[in-house]
Amino acid sequence: MQHSTAPSRVKRRHLVGGAALGMLASAVGGLAGGMALGQGATLPQQKPSGRRRFADKTIIVTGGTSGIGRAAAIMFAAEGGRVVFCGRNVERGTRVEDEIKAAGGNAAFVRADVRNEAEVKALVDKTIELHGRLDVAFNNAGISIEKPLHQYNAAEFDDVINTDLRGVFLSMKYQIPHMLQKGGSIVVTSSSNAIATTANRSAYSAAKRGLVGMVQAATLEYAQYGIRINTLIPGTTDTPFIRRLAGMENLPDAAWHVAIAQWAKAHVPGMQRVATAEEIAAFALMLASDDHPYATGGQFIIDGGKTAQAG
Repeated sequence: MQHSTAPSRVKRRHLVGGAALGMLASAVGGLAGGMALGQGATLPQQKPSGRRRFADKTIIVTGGTSGIGRAAAIMFAAEGGRVVFCGRNVERGTRVEDEIKAAGGNAAFVRADVRNEAEVKALVDKTIELHGRLDVAFNNAGISIEKPLHQYNAAEFDDVINTDLRGVFLSMKYQIPHMLQKGGSIVVTSSSNAIATTANRSAYSAAKRGLVGMVQAATLEYAQYGIRINTLIPGTTDTPFIRRLAGMENLPDAAWHVAIAQWAKAHVPGMQRVATAEEIAAFALMLASDDHPYATGGQFIIDGGKTAQAG
């Protein structure tokens, strides 16, 4: 996922509201009062699959410099894929590229802003230049600006729509022509807010619900060419950005995990915990792989039961 240039209250798809983050900050503060770091401090870790489902396949990942996108880029490469990923932050992108290559993977970072049509086209063109084909796309870039609807200015609303919805349109527009001859798989990251949203997310919810409709229409247009297109609907996810938002990026991991676990028990329905980026990425890889060749046009929820209460 990518950073937004919006000046205030910018959040990612996995984030909680500002008031809840205040409660999270209080929970972290409680650690100084003597909470044991060993109690519930470890989030589930995704083990390497050991599979090679993406050997000889070329994959594009948008928003691949942090969070779910970063995890997916690493996991695609670990399974043999040739990964080309984008984001706005060159330093983070270079770091992820180096990490993948150090582990023996094939990766290239391309700086691209999905709001910019020329940069999206250049990303796809560079992928074809490097590898001569495109087999998989994980369109994951997204932002959110959270405030009551009447407090948005038009530029803020447009920024969310242009990143989260139009950015996926542009990505698919330039990816699909390279899949028409041999087929392919596209996974689009939406959000549980497309099903059951919360206050202060009108722009974000509009964009994420819009993705579901766009994917359904595109499914009907391109299934005949062997192109599968599916929507990934994740729930609350622990990534580095939520730490930065809460002002806790320097907090030790053990303390952070205790705090987020405590918060989730009170604020995340169902499993009462947040997901790891790797858990969500693993689900994206499953959808992108050839394991389920009849799956297309679907909305695949991975939210620990969060939306079940929406009925």
